[in-house]
Amino acid sequence: MTIDNDPAYQQMINGELYLESPILQQRRREVREKIMQYNQIADNDERNTKMKSLLRSAGDRFFVEPTFEFSYGVNITIGNHFYANHGVTICDEGLVKIGNDCKFGPKVGLYTPQHPLDPAERRTEAERTAPITIGNDVWVGGSAVILPGVTLGNNVVVGAGSVVTHSFPDNVVIVGNPARVLKKNPPKD
Repeated sequence: MTIDNDPAYQQMINGELYLESPILQQRRREVREKIMQYNQIADNDERNTKMKSLLRSAGDRFFVEPTFEFSYGVNITIGNHFYANHGVTICDEGLVKIGNDCKFGPKVGLYTPQHPLDPAERRTEAERTAPITIGNDVWVGGSAVILPGVTLGNNVVVGAGSVVTHSFPDNVVIVGNPARVLKKNPPKD
């Protein structure tokens, strides 16, 4: 992809301070237009095939309800058997990796941008990113938000409305704002 050779893109995915280049602006514009069109398609197979084509990669059994939105698509990698309910948003300025057998409830948000705290720096429109990594067999409840730099292990359940501000290990149920461990969730063999 042309975007892979763009210095601003490399800064962006490396978590360095960057400004959006013309190549990044063009990609975002093109993706925005296609997402608007694809979210209007009633046929599930057609909609999902087209949405999937905008991502870096996505495995088998990929299904998203409208509206499904993201910034660039090229920073999103999704494993097999993924489901996203209505209104899911992924701000993929940073890398987003989602494992196998993951389900997102309605209005889930994954946000990788980290805007500067200093107002003078913020006015420049420069920002950094931090990746989000989600393990296998993760369920994210409706309206939950996952913030930059978070890694969720395998078999994590995120309660509806939770705000996940830091990483969690395998086999836990997390809830609240900020999210905390409610209980362990060992798999039943």
